[in-house]
Amino acid sequence: MNPRVLDLCEHQPCSLDKDALTEEQAKALHESFGAQVSLEPPSFLTDGAWRLTSQGWVGYIPLDDALHFALASKVPISSLFGMLEYAYNLDFRTLDGLTTAESIPELYKRLAALLANRILYRIKRGVYRSYVNEQDRLPYVRGRVDFLAHLRNPALVKLPCVFEDHTSDLEDNQILLWTLTRILESGICTSRSLNSVRQARRALMGLSSHLPFGADSCVGRTYNRLNNDYESMHALCRFFLDHAGPMLHQGDRQMIPILINMERLFESFVVEWMKEHLPKEHPQYAVRGQERIQFNMGQQVSIRIDITVKDITTGRTCCVLDTKYKAPDSPSTGDMEQVVAYAEATNSPRAVLIYPVELASPVEGQWGDVRVQSLAFRLDGNLDSAGAEMLRRLFAST
Repeated sequence: MNPRVLDLCEHQPCSLDKDALTEEQAKALHESFGAQVSLEPPSFLTDGAWRLTSQGWVGYIPLDDALHFALASKVPISSLFGMLEYAYNLDFRTLDGLTTAESIPELYKRLAALLANRILYRIKRGVYRSYVNEQDRLPYVRGRVDFLAHLRNPALVKLPCVFEDHTSDLEDNQILLWTLTRILESGICTSRSLNSVRQARRALMGLSSHLPFGADSCVGRTYNRLNNDYESMHALCRFFLDHAGPMLHQGDRQMIPILINMERLFESFVVEWMKEHLPKEHPQYAVRGQERIQFNMGQQVSIRIDITVKDITTGRTCCVLDTKYKAPDSPSTGDMEQVVAYAEATNSPRAVLIYPVELASPVEGQWGDVRVQSLAFRLDGNLDSAGAEMLRRLFAST
């Protein structure tokens, strides 16, 4: 029996008849996904209905065999693809058919098939192998003998040897195997994509260890001429691992939801877009993301700043930017206080709030010694044009 799929859009309340959810389903949704979907029980405040509201997340939640939730974005799907493309270094322009996907689950299936097919192609050519240092007791000499270890246990017949092993059991391959496992556990893939993922996973099982990895393991890796094609595969792995939700148990099966935090995606997208598109007339500037500033206040306290623009010739911070994935009429006092605090912590003369829409009442003025401004990086049209306009306004008075 196919599950019932309920569609929820960001921050738009959805009312369901009081019999539409069982008590077990409501409890599972609240306990496992309360951060993604707020749930109000039937009462006079809700006209006797369940009220569900998606809290700024996009994806798919297979709650149980009978009920799934599809979390849609207010952002056009084409813009969502563009944000993912920059945030995860995925070139959708060269990935045939992906931009015709009409939902996150459909995109997930196509990316899963793409990753599996790239892995299968690499396996046919031979997976990446490298020499790693090994230590083991052997009945024969291999490499060199560790005489100190041998003298500590001279009665042992086998010799302690230190040698190099040419192996495929490397993190590069282990990340691929773990990602394929997580994709299979999602339960989203069907037909051809499912067969490709299973085939690739079976092939890797005999070549590398099955170890868990997080999305951060896919970033900052070193590549060479023998494994440079792994960079794009690891970028895909990062996408899957970053958006895997908590494990769900359905009978004897395990299911993993797909959950994209739009606030975090917006931040990552703006950072990566700015890095690539800083105006050429300002070569002295560099963009940094996720900068941490530490203070000693009896104990170590740190703050994390979304984006900083630095003058590489002096090392000084020229501007701090804080992304806000929401659409108020004007910036709140709390938002302005937060970004001013970031500016003061870095001795920056400017603090900027970035919103995904044009605000009805934007701000621009002095807050003490800091100039505060709100700008829009609009997501409802061409992203490059919207970003260029945001940068033009950002640097207009620099």
